[in-house]
Amino acid sequence: MTPFAQKTYALLKTVPRGRVTTYKALADALGTRSYRAIGQIMRTNPYAFTACSERNRRVPCHRVVASDGTIGGFMGTVRGLAIQKKIDLLRQEGVIVQDRRIVNFKNVLYSF
Repeated sequence: MTPFAQKTYALLKTVPRGRVTTYKALADALGTRSYRAIGQIMRTNPYAFTACSERNRRVPCHRVVASDGTIGGFMGTVRGLAIQKKIDLLRQEGVIVQDRRIVNFKNVLYSF
């Protein structure tokens, strides 16, 4: 794992339950304009909630969404069961999702 990925995961772990951040916000907080790199790092998250049972090591990549409040990708895809899993995880945390978009996006958006 690269040092940049480690920093990204550490920063993402600060996003509280019931809140979301964006690929752009993560990139900005890390001092880069490489938003797609953030997406790739999320895609290869070895500590994803769906794959890791140790609570303190989990990195909540499901809390990263697109800047327009839409769901974005999850587990390497933008469609199908993986996206439904992301929506389900967000809903379990109290985030309201309708038509693949975060309702009250500005109110649940976490800033670094």
